[in-house]
Amino acid sequence: MLNDITASFAPPRPMRAKFPESAKFENLSRFIFRAAAIEFLAIAGAAGATSVAYDRAVGRAPSAVLSYAAPAIAIAALVLAVSLALRHYATLQTQPLHRFLWNGAAAAGLAVSLLLAALFLLKVSDDYSRATFLAQSAVVTICVGAMRASLHARVRSALAAGRIEARRAVLLGEATAPAAVRRRLAAAGVRVVRTLPLPADAFNGDPPSATWRAEADEIVAACRASRPDDIVIFAPSASLPATQRLAELLSELPAALHAVPADLSDRLGAARIGELGEVVTIQLARAPLSAIDQFLKRAFDVAAASVGLILLSPLLALAALAIKFDSPGPVFYRQTRHGYNNEPIRVFKFRSMRAARDDVFRQATRGDPRVTRVGGFLRRTNVDELPQLINVLLGQMSIVGPRPHPIDLNHAFAKRISPFSRRHNVKPGITGWAQVRGYRGETDTLEKMQRRFEHDVYYIDNWSFIFDLKIIVLTLFSRTAYTNAF
Repeated sequence: MLNDITASFAPPRPMRAKFPESAKFENLSRFIFRAAAIEFLAIAGAAGATSVAYDRAVGRAPSAVLSYAAPAIAIAALVLAVSLALRHYATLQTQPLHRFLWNGAAAAGLAVSLLLAALFLLKVSDDYSRATFLAQSAVVTICVGAMRASLHARVRSALAAGRIEARRAVLLGEATAPAAVRRRLAAAGVRVVRTLPLPADAFNGDPPSATWRAEADEIVAACRASRPDDIVIFAPSASLPATQRLAELLSELPAALHAVPADLSDRLGAARIGELGEVVTIQLARAPLSAIDQFLKRAFDVAAASVGLILLSPLLALAALAIKFDSPGPVFYRQTRHGYNNEPIRVFKFRSMRAARDDVFRQATRGDPRVTRVGGFLRRTNVDELPQLINVLLGQMSIVGPRPHPIDLNHAFAKRISPFSRRHNVKPGITGWAQVRGYRGETDTLEKMQRRFEHDVYYIDNWSFIFDLKIIVLTLFSRTAYTNAF
């Protein structure tokens, strides 16, 4: 687990948990065990209550308690078993909320499916009302979502306050481990219980010197006394081979052992241990979306863009007429921007400024005199972006993704923010995570673009279909999505 924590990309606003020396810590495993037990009881209660409510609603005579309790307990047990088998709780402290909720919904769906299969195989499905089954399925899914949203909020709050101890770690090496790594550990509830130096005497071969062995034995004894879950060796990459003998001695302890090149920790921010054929590799970066993810996202894009163009055609026609009557020039404005894999694409927009050469880039500013009266309204309401549904149908864009920047703007920041083009590892979107969080509009400072870049990369690293739906809902109903729209 510590490997995932130290290697994961930090969210745009990581929590900075602190561990006061006098604080009393609660073990995360016990915390989650209690929460899982409460979730089990809540699911069983909700499923049983749904059966009783349905029987009363249709005027059916109440059945024996066992006829309600048995299926309800079975559903709750199956949800718990699926969740444990698929390790939904294993990395709760680092999971985004949308992923945790999606896992819960999937567990509920799989649990009721398994129950239905069992009823069919046992030939008792005739005694189980289909309407009751459907009602229970819906109520259980809602119950799981509510319980997990509450659990996620309580865990994040406890982590931020430093009340939870997910793991105990000993750091070996530099007294001041990389600050970013220490923040990520603290934010995930990993408490550093001790920091120790590496042996001062150089390891010059086998057998080691008496001084080296004495210092190494002291380190092992100190680690054993600290009872850590994890031991992390921080050393310059050139010195890691010399720590192999120390690692062998530390392997005698019942703790996970990790090695982090201190001078490369930032570059290994998204690294994972992977396999290529039969070769074990350090995977420094992964493809953003799997083939299945790409198919799902593309299918949704085509369906949403097609329906959107049909339903919004009256609005698009009115906008076109308003632009034509408001100022001279074309209705549409096409600008070359960077798309997937830095490939140039021509992006459609309603023209919101006075006609000018479309290859000359200058960012819009608040009160920009180039913006027309109709254009100002279109920009504030995001209606000027709707023609990009055509780009979505053409396969150049997606409904959700990092917003496409003009090429000149990308060139201006590519050497100041690295790796800036990583935001082009997925198709650009009509709306995106950075936009709904308020990071849109003019980027006249490095900090503004840095925050937008961090949100875009966070979206890529944490993509899920549910995450896309969340961003669409926020785009439609959140005021923040319209911040800096001018």
